[in-house]
Amino acid sequence: MNWVLRLKARWKLESVMQVWITLIVFALTGTTVVLLRRYLAANFDWAAEKWFLYTYYWLILPFYNLILLFYGFIFGRFHFFWEFEKRFFRRIVGIKTKVEKVENK
Repeated sequence: MNWVLRLKARWKLESVMQVWITLIVFALTGTTVVLLRRYLAANFDWAAEKWFLYTYYWLILPFYNLILLFYGFIFGRFHFFWEFEKRFFRRIVGIKTKVEKVENK
């Protein structure tokens, strides 16, 4: 259970239950994306096409993030996941926050 306490500290959560809820949201999001991919590949016969793999990875990022926010909302953790998404996209774009700038000095 030491790893749960480390996640609690890293994510600045108030309880161990919030850690478990957060992990459940991540698990449900990943499962939903896998099922969505299987559905698309089976019904549109795109699995053999190379362009499908490239398109899939370009499309999956926005859908994954929307699904993550949806499940976060359902489980009452929308604010946490909204902040998580903002940090994620800042890292992709390369924008550093004030905290990151101070930590790098």
